[in-house]
This record gives sequence, structure tokens and C-alpha cells, in this order.
Amino acid sequence: MTETARDAQAVSRFVESFAAQLVEAGMQRMAARVFAALLSSDEGVLSSAELGEQLRISPAAVSGAVRYLAQTHMVSREREPGSRRERYRVHGDQWYEALTNREAIIKRWEGALREGVASLGPDTPAGRRMAETLAFFEFLEGEVSAVMERWRVHREKTFGSRTPEV
Repeated sequence: MTETARDAQAVSRFVESFAAQLVEAGMQRMAARVFAALLSSDEGVLSSAELGEQLRISPAAVSGAVRYLAQTHMVSREREPGSRRERYRVHGDQWYEALTNREAIIKRWEGALREGVASLGPDTPAGRRMAETLAFFEFLEGEVSAVMERWRVHREKTFGSRTPEV
């Protein structure tokens, strides 16, 4: 991978600063660092060795971070052409994908909350609290769908048609 000339220290400061913001928002520390490093690379693709070298972390730390990021749809794994080695890619639409995949989780929570309301009784204090939580997630689900549709339209206007890797 060839990166355009840039100040490596400035990039490192950005990676650590952005990773710290992601950690404050609840992301695992190592996953946040790996994600920020991938996001800041020109090609959006780095190997485990490149990530380890840039972040000064072990292959095991890279592996654990990538596992988490792949599960949350923030990065994808791919094989290096002609090699068994993997490299990791961040896509331009990773936030969209991550949020879209959260909708399935929200649906499962809604099902569990409906059971909770039925089990606790809708007229009990706990049942009412559970019903309000359910209503919040139902509201959120509708709003996220609407926002995602508006984002697709805005993205098309701002950046043009989707490209496979950006």
C-alpha cells in the first residue's frame, strides 16, 4: 500500500484522538484504534502487520479488534491476492451499514420488551416502564429508517453514485 506523503506524527495524533472519541462513545479501545487507523489510510485497507506496526500492537490485539469490527459491520476481511494473509478494509458506507444492522437488534429488543410487558402486566409500574421503553425503540426504529433513506438521497447528491471502495 502506498500512502501519499504526509506527516506520520500528525496521522498518529489523529488516530489516537479519534479513537479516544470512539472509546468515550462506547467502542472497545483497541477496536477504536484499528478503525481509526483504517479510516485514515488512503486506500482504507491495511494488513495485520501494517496495523500492528502503525499502532505498535500485537497480532493478537489486531485480531481481537478486527473480530469486533467485523461483527459490527465496521470493517470487512479480504485475502491479499495470491496470499493466505488477510487484510482489513473500511468502506465509505461503514456508518450506514453499522446503523442498518442495528435495526435487527432493535427488532429483537422490541420482541423481548413485548414479552416483558405481557409478563409484568401493562398496569404495573414495571410494566408501564417496560411499555415506555418499547415505545421508545419502536419510535427509534421508524426514525432511523427515515434518516437512512434521507442519507441515501443526500449521499447521491453530494458524492454521486456509489463506488465499490471509497
